[in-house]
Amino acid sequence: MDWIAYTNAGMSILKKYRYALLVILAGILLLTLPGQEANVEDAADSIPKKETEPTLERDLAEILSLIDGAGRVEVLLTSVKGEETVYQTDEDISSGEHSADQRSDTVLITGEGRLETGLIKQIIPPIYRGAVIVCQGAGNPQVRLSVVEAVMSVTGLTSDKITVLKMK
Repeated sequence: MDWIAYTNAGMSILKKYRYALLVILAGILLLTLPGQEANVEDAADSIPKKETEPTLERDLAEILSLIDGAGRVEVLLTSVKGEETVYQTDEDISSGEHSADQRSDTVLITGEGRLETGLIKQIIPPIYRGAVIVCQGAGNPQVRLSVVEAVMSVTGLTSDKITVLKMK
């Protein structure tokens, strides 16, 4: 075959499959467009990140430093169990002649960017083991009592699990 025969054969194939080739080329063009990954990253950034304990420690230290005579404050909280999220479930119980089947599925909601997350039923706060508070004014018994009472009310700890020490 010569060059003209190959050209004619190629043109007949292009005419026959021109719409399929146009769809494939359009798909390749859409895949190469910029900005596709940015949308996925933006959706992932919109999910709130949970940092309950460090935030609570920072907030507690900030509040305790406002107590008259406390001065600078550092807080350390230890927990037995961290924060737990309980998701809403859809339960289906079916019974037959000899057995009963139970099926439980988590309820999903669709947010921005078609991102699916579980529907939160309840957030169980962490259970704290103890607290250590170091502050400049811990030499004063009134300041020490005020700090212990404040930590008790925030964390649910008893006074025997809270230690207040004087900062050097």
